[in-house]
Amino acid sequence: MQTYSRTAILLHWLLALLIIVNFALGVTMVDIPGLTPTKLQYFAWHKWLGILVLALTAVRFLWRLSHPTPRYPIGMPAWQEQLAGALHRLLYILMFAVPLSGYLYTTAAGVPVVLFGVLPIPALFGPDAALKALFKTLHYALNMGLLAGVCVHIGAALKHQFIERDNILRRMLP
Repeated sequence: MQTYSRTAILLHWLLALLIIVNFALGVTMVDIPGLTPTKLQYFAWHKWLGILVLALTAVRFLWRLSHPTPRYPIGMPAWQEQLAGALHRLLYILMFAVPLSGYLYTTAAGVPVVLFGVLPIPALFGPDAALKALFKTLHYALNMGLLAGVCVHIGAALKHQFIERDNILRRMLP
């Protein structure tokens, strides 16, 4: 059985963890009423994790371009292979788009992004209420799309592991 490289496996699970934690953090922070110190800290952490997701997605994408993926199991229908490929492309697009839309939302809100409290990320433009509303909606919609895509991805992996029993999940396990 072919497996992914250790680097690919590490990046996959690290990104999965960061995305899940950041999604939970995002849901939690928006439910905190007012502007409390806790809420502001959660916003900072959310931005930092978003930047890490964006950077690690770029690393993972470059790694994927230079390292072939294992073949699908023999006998897997072509339509499933095509659907899996489309879902993986969609997940990559969303892993780039979600943090970028968050950055644009924050920029349009006029709030600086300072990585780890020390490295300011330059704003592309000044505060803009109309863009803020647009990017807020876009960030939410992209997050819901990523959540749906991740759920389909997990469901497909579990289906292949426990119903098809074709060891697809094992290719990505450490």
